[in-house]
Amino acid sequence: MPEKQYNVLLIEDEEMLANMYETKFKNEGYQIRKALDGETGLKMAQEAKPDIILLDIIMPKLDGFSVLKRLKADSKLKNVPVILLTNLGQDEDVKKGQTLGVAGYLVKANLTPIEVVNKVKELLK
Repeated sequence: MPEKQYNVLLIEDEEMLANMYETKFKNEGYQIRKALDGETGLKMAQEAKPDIILLDIIMPKLDGFSVLKRLKADSKLKNVPVILLTNLGQDEDVKKGQTLGVAGYLVKANLTPIEVVNKVKELLK
């Protein structure tokens, strides 16, 4: 269990995957909120100011890069670490994420949900 209960915001449009991550984070003692599209995720971030945001790139309403740009332009949210959690592993996507100020870039297909939780744990230390 983490000493502090961290608030994680997961913005992921694939519901089954989102539920799986939610379970893993809850089991590790994290509070987690999830949004199934970029627009909802952005609103949730503004309302709840999470400790960290896990953000998919390809989503309905607002894609991950658009959400990321708006988060970084928001004075209250610009310092919240954002990890892109996606299946887009091309160098240009990774570079675009880095240019926009992401704290990490995880390719879903390469990691189990518990490995994702562990990466978040490392980042929040």
